[in-house]
Amino acid sequence: MQSSKRRSHFPVHILVFLAPAVLLYTIFMVIPLINSLRLSFFEIGNQNQQSFAGLQNYVKLFTDSNFAPFFWRALRNNFVFFAVHMLVQNPIGLLLAALLAEGGRIRNFFRTVIFMPTVLSVVIIGFIWQLILNPLWGVAESMLKAVGLGAWFGPWLGKPETALITVSLISVWQFVGIPMILFYAALIGIPDELMEAARVDGATAWDTFWRIKFPLILPTIGIVGVLTFVGNFNAFDLIYTMKGANAGPDFSTDIMGTFFYRTFFGQQLQLGNAAMGATVAAMMFLIILTGVLLYMFLWARRVQTYEL
Repeated sequence: MQSSKRRSHFPVHILVFLAPAVLLYTIFMVIPLINSLRLSFFEIGNQNQQSFAGLQNYVKLFTDSNFAPFFWRALRNNFVFFAVHMLVQNPIGLLLAALLAEGGRIRNFFRTVIFMPTVLSVVIIGFIWQLILNPLWGVAESMLKAVGLGAWFGPWLGKPETALITVSLISVWQFVGIPMILFYAALIGIPDELMEAARVDGATAWDTFWRIKFPLILPTIGIVGVLTFVGNFNAFDLIYTMKGANAGPDFSTDIMGTFFYRTFFGQQLQLGNAAMGATVAAMMFLIILTGVLLYMFLWARRVQTYEL
C-alpha cells in the first residue's frame, strides 16, 4: 500500500515546467544535430539528390588534397587558439578574481569594466582592434614608442607568423571577464572562518591562497577549462569579422569554424558542399565531445568537492 501511494505522488508539475524548454531544445538543437550527422554519411548530386556514401566523406576529409591540408591546419590552429586562452586568459581571470575578492571600495567598478568587453558586439571588437593595430594610422605603434617598445611593433595581423596569436590575444581581452566572474563567485563563496583560522595560524596571503582557496576552487577551474575548450572549438565570429572567411593571411588564422563555413557555404572560387560541411561539423562535434568526456572522467571524478 505504501509503495502504491508513493507512485501515485509523482511530481507531474515538473514535467509541465520542463516540457517547453525540452521541446525548444529538441527542435532547435537535437534535431538539427542529428540531421547534420545523418547528412555526413550521404553524397549530394547535381540535382540535390542524396545517396548513401558511408564513411566516404570522412575518408575524403582526411585524405583528399582539396580538404585534408585545410582540415589539419585548421585543427592545429584551433588547438593553438585554445592553448592561448588556457595559458593566458584563465590565469589572468584567476588573478583578477583573487584581487577583486580581497575587497575594496571600487571593486564593483573594476569588475564591470573588465567584464564589459564580453557583452560588446564582436563586429565592434574586431573593427576597433583593426584600427588600433593598423600600421598606418593605428595608435598601437605610438603607444609602444611612448614606453620605449616601438621596435617591437609590426603588422601583426598581416603576418602569417603572428596573425593567429594576435587574434587569440584579442579574444582573450574580450572574454577574460567570463573566467574572472566564475572564479570570483567561487572565491567569495569560501567561508571567512577558514581565512581567519589560517591567519591565526600564521599563514601568509600567498599560503592562504595556494593551500586553502586554490584547492577549494578546483572544481570551478575544471568547469572554466571545459567551457574554454567548447567555446574555442565553436569559435568563428571574431576571426570571420577580422580576417574574413579565408582566415588570412594565407589561411594562417583558419580554425574549424571558418573551415566549416567555407566548406558548407563556399567562398570565392570554392563551391559549397553541404555533405562535406556536415562532415566537418560532425568532426567538430566529436572533438568537443571527446574533450567533455575527458573532463568528466579524468578531472570531475578525481577532484574532491568540498561542502562549504
